[in-house]
Amino acid sequence: MDKSRSGGQPAVPYFCQWESAHLAGQIIRKELRLEDDPAWRDSGARDVAEYARWASHVCGMACLKMVLAARSGQVHPTLELARRSLPYGAYTETDGQIKGLIYAPFVQFVAQDFGLRAEVRVGLGADELPDVMAQAEYFMASVHPWIRWPDREPPAKGGHLVLVTRATAESVTFHNPSGEPGVQADAVVPLQVFDTFFAGRGVAILPEARTSAAAV
Repeated sequence: MDKSRSGGQPAVPYFCQWESAHLAGQIIRKELRLEDDPAWRDSGARDVAEYARWASHVCGMACLKMVLAARSGQVHPTLELARRSLPYGAYTETDGQIKGLIYAPFVQFVAQDFGLRAEVRVGLGADELPDVMAQAEYFMASVHPWIRWPDREPPAKGGHLVLVTRATAESVTFHNPSGEPGVQADAVVPLQVFDTFFAGRGVAILPEARTSAAAV
């Protein structure tokens, strides 16, 4: 996979948490049921009921899918990733209620299964994101899902994960797993606007560790 950077921007494939990315607007507006997503099988779901139950909860797995595709070129079905994370406790499901992504178990999962170096970051201000991105390759940021409509005032902060690929003192660039078509990949908002949605926490994906040459 081409990981060249153009103007500091990493080449990162985009994946929507709903398989039919071009229909995301209809899903958001409840005009299309998840059971009627024509591409649901691509998710790795065992059946359409499993897809409908999980697809709106896997923004974190969609972010992971993007990172893995950028790193290796390998595309992992989103629900397969979710199922693999369950033994670690990255999600809990009780009486049909799915909770997650839970950060600490997720960090353990990606380290064990994929060799990713990741760290939980909390208590951040949006103005600290440039420093975070100076150390991290990506940052899975907790934001309110209304960030797809950056001109709206969100009722709260957090509840959804986006994959930040760049942050400067002026703006934040990110892939939004539940963005409206046209503003899904490489969405850019001013830093101050991002702050109105940002819960101050997330998971930093650190660069791959460099290996020293073997001694002879």
